Amino acid sequence: MPRFAANLSFLFAELPFLDRFEAAARAGFKGVEVMFPYAVPADEIKARLEANGLSLVLFNLPPGHWDKGERGFAALPGREDEFASAVDLALRYAEALGCPRLHAMAGLANHGATREAYVANLRLAAEWAAPLGVDILIEPINTRDMPGYFLTRTADARDVLDEVAAPNLGLQLDLYHRHLMEGDVEGAIREFVSRARHIQCADPPDRGEPSNAIVDYTRLFALIDRAGYAGWIGCEYKPRGETQAGLSWPAACGVGLG
Repeated sequence: MPRFAANLSFLFAELPFLDRFEAAARAGFKGVEVMFPYAVPADEIKARLEANGLSLVLFNLPPGHWDKGERGFAALPGREDEFASAVDLALRYAEALGCPRLHAMAGLANHGATREAYVANLRLAAEWAAPLGVDILIEPINTRDMPGYFLTRTADARDVLDEVAAPNLGLQLDLYHRHLMEGDVEGAIREFVSRARHIQCADPPDRGEPSNAIVDYTRLFALIDRAGYAGWIGCEYKPRGETQAGLSWPAACGVGLG
């Protein structure tokens, strides 16, 4: 059965960031992911990982001016030098923390995103990441939570992967985003799991803990397991209450965290 990683930007948010690592380990997680680690020195994060026996399995490249509405800039022409600097910083964190996957956010269509800029920047990121054994990931994101995001459909992500044709460029398949944008999550798993280097889960419509209410997560997790997926599933959901109180979902869905 796939292993589950706690997204510490979403889970245990009732605690200070560095205290969330211990809370995740106590809850039974063996892996964690974060959105953006850059506000905390890498050595402080590393100490918390090591103290709690955790692996950091994913984080995002710097996203640009997040507080001003930017959502990455990998697809924005004219930002190539800034993107290269972002890749450099992310790889330094990845190397220090032993993290094997980085997500490169595309940016917003109305900010001028283009397929050409996206492909060129992803080629650079994959080339720089390869000697470190790091994968660069792209993720279709739904436009309800992130209006105007450039990459929204799984088939479009596949086409970008094919055009870049880098062995360390892969798909980040978020089952919640897929459900909201296209539906047929089971079909997406069957078609795209071989491309997926990382999977994420949350419950529609409110992005809460996984359940079987709208999508059958018991069935989906079993399908992922039968497909031979050996990676992590990131728990990028918004707890409906305190995180620990909501952790009955693994047993209800027939899985364990570790």
